[in-house]
Amino acid sequence: MDFTPETIISILIGIGLAASVGFRIFVPLFALSLASFYNVIPLNESWQWVGSSTAIIILGIATIVEIFAYFIPWFDNLLDTIAVPLAAIAGTAVMVATVSNLDPTITWALAIIAGGGTATAIKGSTSTTRLASTATTAGVANPVISTIETGTSILMSAFAMFIPVLAIICVVLILWVLFKVFKLFKSKK
Repeated sequence: MDFTPETIISILIGIGLAASVGFRIFVPLFALSLASFYNVIPLNESWQWVGSSTAIIILGIATIVEIFAYFIPWFDNLLDTIAVPLAAIAGTAVMVATVSNLDPTITWALAIIAGGGTATAIKGSTSTTRLASTATTAGVANPVISTIETGTSILMSAFAMFIPVLAIICVVLILWVLFKVFKLFKSKK
């Protein structure tokens, strides 16, 4: 097992994309598909199918549907109930797909802990934010929150693929903010 610069970069890309999954599930998968198709990011051998034309079309349609579905206030909360477990799976998947040159045991451990864990933590927080928004504004603020989440997912996906070090800095900042907000709400109870 050798932690080469390529391996470290692939881990950073995976964590950055997993964080992006926490905001929108299909945006980073679609971005990864495009990046693989255009040979921007090499994928593990068993994940080459992600860069196929068929995958691009399917993930592109899923991305568009997901983005627009989150603009429907009552439907966005319904989506969040299935999105949290899906985020864990997708976060794990993007990590496995991008990590290279590691033993499969280490790859899967990293994918589950760093990929799935990051995606789930962020998705859980965004779901809670949307639920609070629905309760306090009757869903009026939900489209604004959805727009911010979509934009953040696009930005995090771009950072992860083109500036992975900046993506990790953003992930740390996002997790720190989430921790502080959680701590603030916990102390108010």
